[in-house]
Amino acid sequence: MIDLSKIDAIDIHTHADGPPGSPSYQDGAEGRAYMAKYFKTTYEPKPISEIAQYYRDRKTAAVIFTVDSEAATGRRRYPNEEVARLANENSDILIPFASIDPHKGKLGVREARDLVKNYGIKGFKFHPSSQAFYPNDRMAYGLYEVIAEHKLIALFHTGQTGVGSGMRAGGGIKLEYSNPIYLDEVAIEFPDMSIIMAHPSFPWQEQALSVCQHKPNVYIDLSGWSPKYFSQSLIRYANTLIKNKVLFGSDFPVITPDRWLKDFETIDIRPEVRPLILKDNAAKLLGLAA
Repeated sequence: MIDLSKIDAIDIHTHADGPPGSPSYQDGAEGRAYMAKYFKTTYEPKPISEIAQYYRDRKTAAVIFTVDSEAATGRRRYPNEEVARLANENSDILIPFASIDPHKGKLGVREARDLVKNYGIKGFKFHPSSQAFYPNDRMAYGLYEVIAEHKLIALFHTGQTGVGSGMRAGGGIKLEYSNPIYLDEVAIEFPDMSIIMAHPSFPWQEQALSVCQHKPNVYIDLSGWSPKYFSQSLIRYANTLIKNKVLFGSDFPVITPDRWLKDFETIDIRPEVRPLILKDNAAKLLGLAA
């Protein structure tokens, strides 16, 4: 169990991609190379035990997950059960989410129920662009029903980050799938499901801000971009209308919390809002604080 008095921040967005030797590591080689080039960094997945210690050393808790996009990409995922087991072994610092490709239909729904019941999963990660579905496609509603039933969190990739950037045909990634406006309908249909729109939603930032401000169950995480690239509208809203709904996320390992936090210090966020974004808002959303 995470002791909030012993941490300074909560990173709502970190990846467990499968360590060397795993099938998911093998299948993800080309994508990692392009991501490393895009983010000007090294991209070498580490064992979850090492990730836990990395965050423990920084007094930062972290939500961790894999991404299941097997149907559209053919890339094998890192098993949700393994992510959850290892995260639960490091429950002082890690919070397990899962990812299930919506194309798996009823089998995916069955898996979701098992993960919630037997593995302590706290939320689910969706990546519409790599999973090749629109978030308001009813194909995914069975998964949403499980999430809503247990009052868990659905975290959706939005906008364009580095995924597929520079690859031939963009790696087959269709950006339109991740337009945040589609989450407006989802928020209406599932008002008991907390929704996080991951990343500054370039080029649809205004749509994301509108949905977040309008729908009580919708939040924004700031992962996948250095804060120095945040739009003025995002900074303005984060300081005011949605200050209780904005969350720190790094997108580790392609962006480290060290890099993100260093750049966050340089942007014009009000002093009283900074702790909300870095820790307090996530603590409430995750049920770690009242």
